[in-house]
Amino acid sequence: MKQDSDAVNVPACFISNHEGFLGSIKNFIKDFVVTEIDITGQRVNTAAAAAAAAAAAAATQTPDWASSDKNNESSAECKWNNYSVVSQDTDFSADCGLDVTIPSPGSFDLSVILGQPVSEELEQFVLTLKEKPTKQELSLGSFADKHHRANVHRAVRHRFPFLMTVTIQPEIRVREDPDYRELSQLVTEDEAEDFFRFIDAKVRGSSYMFGPDNDKEHRTAVHHFLSRRFGKLVETKSFTDQGTTAISVRLREQGRPKKRTAEERKEEEVYTAFTLRKENLETLEAISYMAAALGVLPSDFTYAGIKDKRAITYQSMVVKKVSTQRLKEKTAEFEKRGMRLSQIRSVSEPLRLGRLQGNHFDLVVRDLRPHSDAHSSGADKHTRLAALVKEAVENVKARGFVNYYGPQRFGNAQSIQSDCVGLALLKEDMVSAVRLFFTPEDSNDPQSHAKRHFLQTDNAKESLALMPLSKARERLMLRALNRYGTGPDGCTQAWLSLPHSMRVFYPHAYCSRVWNEAVAHRLTTLGHSARQGDLVWMKEGTGETSSAQIHVVTDQEEQEEVYTLGHVLLPMPGNTVKYPENAMGTWFQERLARDGLDACRFRVSNLKLNLPGCYRPLLALPRNLSYQLQRAACGEGGGEGTGNCSRNSDRQLNGTTVEGYQDLLTLTLNLDLDSSCYATICLREIMKCDP
Repeated sequence: MKQDSDAVNVPACFISNHEGFLGSIKNFIKDFVVTEIDITGQRVNTAAAAAAAAAAAAATQTPDWASSDKNNESSAECKWNNYSVVSQDTDFSADCGLDVTIPSPGSFDLSVILGQPVSEELEQFVLTLKEKPTKQELSLGSFADKHHRANVHRAVRHRFPFLMTVTIQPEIRVREDPDYRELSQLVTEDEAEDFFRFIDAKVRGSSYMFGPDNDKEHRTAVHHFLSRRFGKLVETKSFTDQGTTAISVRLREQGRPKKRTAEERKEEEVYTAFTLRKENLETLEAISYMAAALGVLPSDFTYAGIKDKRAITYQSMVVKKVSTQRLKEKTAEFEKRGMRLSQIRSVSEPLRLGRLQGNHFDLVVRDLRPHSDAHSSGADKHTRLAALVKEAVENVKARGFVNYYGPQRFGNAQSIQSDCVGLALLKEDMVSAVRLFFTPEDSNDPQSHAKRHFLQTDNAKESLALMPLSKARERLMLRALNRYGTGPDGCTQAWLSLPHSMRVFYPHAYCSRVWNEAVAHRLTTLGHSARQGDLVWMKEGTGETSSAQIHVVTDQEEQEEVYTLGHVLLPMPGNTVKYPENAMGTWFQERLARDGLDACRFRVSNLKLNLPGCYRPLLALPRNLSYQLQRAACGEGGGEGTGNCSRNSDRQLNGTTVEGYQDLLTLTLNLDLDSSCYATICLREIMKCDP
């Protein structure tokens, strides 16, 4: 039986009592295919015509799911550094948190856009400017393609907001921006950098707040400078709150930076949708590569959900600031990296995390055999296996499975699980979180070697040179650590160099671990029926839900069996959820206290992270579940000796000798699951083991 390395860390509580069987998954990438199901209920890889029609309709009307619900209006404010974006139709994603991916300082990989030598020369030029201001210029080279020039301008300004980029066609030069130098003499350098990023981002409805400043004369000087240099673009006001005064800057409704051309403004309003087929790649790894190749930010890509790495996956994406033609020009390059783009089309808006009905899975389980071979032999094995499979599938089809978060949530085959990093972040111990993040595997692969070198030497620059180009997250953090140092402030900047969706993954992983332990404890101590104090759906729903739909089971409802286990929810820890009003409420308090989080607000202010929490159904039910049993083809087994089809041969599977290669069966499963449900967990309920 083949297992994920940390599958044993997912508790083992089952709903059905069938016997199950043994087998192995993911012997081949093609054995695990995941296809996103969009909000209309269609699989994204078979909806080309529908997508084209939907795109045409979207150009003339607002989609139903995008309209606000007047009976449930909400407003959420998500801040990056000190500027904010207010959304009037807040969407809590499948990961239980509002996901606003505001650009971060390290998101551009200039070594890809400019080339390594020019990127290093630019870094040295910046260091020289920091030490001694100068009017010198640095040439970044000539760029014949206008799209490439635009990407260079955007990337350099975002990474180094204190630089001014000038085009003397086709050459691009950089020099220090005198406006930045003047502002940095009035406010801190961090504030000056953040302000210039705010100006360059031009996020509609956004504002920037400088730090507290109770010196009226100094505030007046800042107001005058901003009015003189940016008056056509922004308006400023001083606000006093609890005795502390600060300057707030807001973009004017029609304000635009003076350097932005009509072509650039039009380009920034472009949204291009496509279907991504990736193979053996993480979603965020694929995005990082595409962003670098296109010269945009990883946060310019939006998606409905993150998909498995060890699989073939299909999912919808939208990229901002890239035309359909530009994207089509890059498809051949992407295909060499295991990414195939299709259904490329223009749309009017980005995707939102969690905006999907679920996922369709096509799975192959190989090398099927009973948990015990004592009962039958020869042809009878097939008959018995067929009976075991039928019983298992029918049970799960009818009763569902415990809705655990799967091992992918915590990082497969990692020495340090993602939830450990998340716990350190929730404790705001940035240094420990960084060092946990860089814990190497017990191997000598390039990634582990680079991580080991960093932990041993604290030298981020040398470790960056050793880190493979494909490791986007590690490289972003090492680049920030090299720039800001490896102390607490530098480690904070390293985490801020990651897009919001990457940062929030780690605290969510910790909360997911607690949820898994909670559901195992709930089933063990309170059984398989709804009990007084449990939280349940107030009305029908799927997936994860907000508190407006939550009801606490009463004693009378328990006695009358008004609710079943299928209605029961457990909270994902956060700052807006309520906990069960029975023994489980106490369990949550004690469990968080054991990790030192008894007073945790589930906010990490320095990283602009907020975890409101959510409610997750205790059980999940697969839809459209079907299966097929067939004899394994020669050479398709999952263990050693797959090339030998001798009738008398034995083979070794994970330390177990299996007699009669020709007798092994293969199971094909097809099913749909709601978003944030795991096929590997469904398989575990079917097989009664970790697949």
